[in-house]
Amino acid sequence: MTIAVIAVYLILVLAIGAFSQRFLRRTGEDYFVATRSIGPFVLLMSLFGTHMTAFSLLGASGEAYHRGIGVFALMASSSALVVPLVFHFVGTRLWALGKRHGYLTQLQFFRDRWGSDGLGLLLFAVLLTLLLPYLLIGVKGAGITLAQITSGQVPEVVGSLLICAVVLGYVASGGLRGTAWANTFQTVVFMVLGTVAVFTIVGNSGGLAAAMERVAAARPELLVRGAAVRPLELLSYTAIPLSVGMFPHIFMHWLTARSAATFRLPILAYPLCVAIVWLPSVLLGVIGAVDVPGLEGPAANAVLIRMIGLHAPQILAGLLAAGVIAAVMSSLDSQILALSSLFTEDILRHHRRHDRMSERRQVRAGRLWVAGLLALVFALSLVVDRSIFRLGVWSFTGFAGLFPLAVAAVYWRRATLQGAYASILTTAGLWGYFVVRSWNEPGYSVGGTGLMPVVVILAGSAVSLVLVSLVTRPPERDRLQRFFEAGS
Repeated sequence: MTIAVIAVYLILVLAIGAFSQRFLRRTGEDYFVATRSIGPFVLLMSLFGTHMTAFSLLGASGEAYHRGIGVFALMASSSALVVPLVFHFVGTRLWALGKRHGYLTQLQFFRDRWGSDGLGLLLFAVLLTLLLPYLLIGVKGAGITLAQITSGQVPEVVGSLLICAVVLGYVASGGLRGTAWANTFQTVVFMVLGTVAVFTIVGNSGGLAAAMERVAAARPELLVRGAAVRPLELLSYTAIPLSVGMFPHIFMHWLTARSAATFRLPILAYPLCVAIVWLPSVLLGVIGAVDVPGLEGPAANAVLIRMIGLHAPQILAGLLAAGVIAAVMSSLDSQILALSSLFTEDILRHHRRHDRMSERRQVRAGRLWVAGLLALVFALSLVVDRSIFRLGVWSFTGFAGLFPLAVAAVYWRRATLQGAYASILTTAGLWGYFVVRSWNEPGYSVGGTGLMPVVVILAGSAVSLVLVSLVTRPPERDRLQRFFEAGS
């Protein structure tokens, strides 16, 4: 019965993608940014759904299983405050520039801002590298969910492959419009069913008070921040949500907005959406530490699914598992499509100006890239075994390091091409160093102080951008007029 419920859900998602294909205009602008026609509610659901992936459900509950309620303070509270500010001060400005100059991708903007093809190629390589851990979260989360909820009837490898196939189906058929519609449906599903999961599991555990009493008796350290979350670590995590300003998939959804007013609902409603998703995840992770003891390391990624299987009736378990899968797919699809748009627009089409691609060939190339990238990520998921929460944090850390580049691009006239190069290379170099340094040290912090690498990377990126820009020749006035003069 559980498998049947999940199968029906996946068919519904594919049907949404197939239906959206009827509106596809077979142009690059329509396939990649839905002809900039997305309204407020769909934009909110798309932005939130693609940002809050398995990291927020499986990852947050798995980390709370080990570290307690302090996990909510690490990411959720800071995201609820920082992300809407980034939407307002960076997202709306980039949307306006994108609409004025016809940008379809993030790289088109940065390449045009500083007039350098080389910068675009470097940024493409860095963005692809940083996004791979994020993509792995989705593929691994899907496999874990299906394997656990079906008691192994669907092996983890088969589950991951199945979700990759479904995502390929509706992304390739409907493009950004199909992705946005599917994201809206899936985001509503995992928000509603996440709330249902809490009430069901807590209710079947004797109520919230009884559940918390069991936790207090068996694992009291999980109910206080304590030593599990150090002050400098807590402060460091406020920088992680800045990553939203450089995510290719978030940038892509910004460009789809119908007007500047479309951003109002996402900015105002985002904190509420964060609370709806993160509170249940963290709470169930803490309760799961008592109800499902003994999960070590990355095995805790499955605690939410284990709790659903333990406390929910079979049909409801299938529905709740569908909610988790919805969270997985609602980000995986946008990330894959964003990388597809970067590859087809900024690598194939831009660098083959002597042999211009037709609109149909561009869409076809985008679909082939989607298939190839999903195959690569699936292959990587077979050999990478890491905590979903930590994979997500490392991806976010790299993108947060690039945030000064986005701010300088829209607010600082004096920022130069050489400064942009310095910022990107500093971020890439420091990120690579810290990943290698901490690979076998799960609780790594800079000098053992609790300070997270994101602070060092963010500071290094900003300082290198400013210093190199100040000692190099200012940008040409004609170029600056495109981005800073009245009306631009």
